[in-house]
Amino acid sequence: MNSEEFELWAVRAAEWAAEYRRTLRDLPVRPNVAFGDIAARLPVQAPETAEPMDAIVRDFQDLIVPGMTHWQHPRFFAYFPANAAPAAVVAEILVSAMAAQCMLWQTSPAATELEMTVVAWLRDALGLPTAFTGVLQDSASTATLSAVLTMRERALAFQGNTRGLSGQPAVRVYCSDQVHSSIDKACWISGIGQDNLVKLPGRGPSKALDPAELEAAIVADRDSARLPAGIVACVGGTSVGASDDVAAVVAVARRHGLFVHVDAAWAGSAMICPEYRSLWAGVEDADSVVTNPHKWLGAPFECAAHFIRDAESHVRTLAIQPEYLKTYGEKRVINYSEWSVPLGRRFRALKLWFLLRAYGLEGLRAMIRNHVRWAEDMAAAIRDAERFDLVTNPVLSLFAFRWTPAGATDLDAANLALVEAVNRDGRVYLTQTRHDGRIAIRIQFGSFEMTEEDAREGWRVIREVAAGLRLG
Repeated sequence: MNSEEFELWAVRAAEWAAEYRRTLRDLPVRPNVAFGDIAARLPVQAPETAEPMDAIVRDFQDLIVPGMTHWQHPRFFAYFPANAAPAAVVAEILVSAMAAQCMLWQTSPAATELEMTVVAWLRDALGLPTAFTGVLQDSASTATLSAVLTMRERALAFQGNTRGLSGQPAVRVYCSDQVHSSIDKACWISGIGQDNLVKLPGRGPSKALDPAELEAAIVADRDSARLPAGIVACVGGTSVGASDDVAAVVAVARRHGLFVHVDAAWAGSAMICPEYRSLWAGVEDADSVVTNPHKWLGAPFECAAHFIRDAESHVRTLAIQPEYLKTYGEKRVINYSEWSVPLGRRFRALKLWFLLRAYGLEGLRAMIRNHVRWAEDMAAAIRDAERFDLVTNPVLSLFAFRWTPAGATDLDAANLALVEAVNRDGRVYLTQTRHDGRIAIRIQFGSFEMTEEDAREGWRVIREVAAGLRLG
């Protein structure tokens, strides 16, 4: 492909993207396909000779797009969103065109210094103290792994990376049973092990860690010659928005010299609105905080903001400097590959820069406040509806409900059937969860281009599908 052909197809791709976003509301949110349907229509081997771009693009439109779940759809109410605000998508096009590898300052000076700047912008917007510096990770999973590795190294006097864990006391990490599965995986990968992740039951309406139970577990482990290392606090859990009392968790941690990482992957974005910050009161005293601008702010995936109080310990845990990666002549330089698990890094800062400038903090606050208000309105309608029960009150824009059809003998099965029927219908996309041992249906509002009418349509679709569903 020469430069003229590249220009032609780049323009056509942009035109297709604009039309796609313009007509997205008319598409089903999730495709009605079975596993293997798409693969069966694809060649089993790569072509030996070049194929024309028009044929490739035509197959993309005919084979791939109809089989996609449309994450930018305004009625994507499942999981949490992976937003891609149009202005930030433009930034991603520019990033892809430059195709920079931003592992070191010297490999992309502007990328490094822009990352320093936008992380500070976001820190200030979230109300975090200036003692926090930070880095843009690919996801909250990587940020959490980095934090778990750092708490492990601090507990082992920074000997784990060199000596390994064999012969060391069992390193222990504490959390509630409401945390994301990435915390489990971080303990696997770090060598701490699943058995040394101490999950305590979430208590009360917010399913929070009980400080007394947390402290008792730490003391019992110390008395048994185990090595407490850190605590992962949850703010806005994936299932129904469970949130720990961060201030109480930090107070326990400080008494025992433990590291605290706060996982606010989804809910943290809402903290650009000062009125919601009570949800993570005490976060200013944590050691590590992660929130994902790619979930609720509009930065295309991947973009996780990881804020760190003690950058020296973080970098000491993760940095490795073979000769070919050293930067001579600049002692003050930041190499963000030393702040991350992978060496290679994309230019993530540009999309966040475009996003914050193109919409402004007030524009983003208005979006989040709307989503919260619409969730509260829908939850109120469900609370008052016959044959529906509100299971959890909204935590920001997330809540759960349960369908209770007359004569149903297995309500778990009935609710699973309703989720599947709604998703087959295509106008709305939902997911289920398990809360207090029972199946419930999750609703989460967060799509960048969602309107109040989309929320109302969602409730209409749920009632309509439920009314027509015949249970076996």
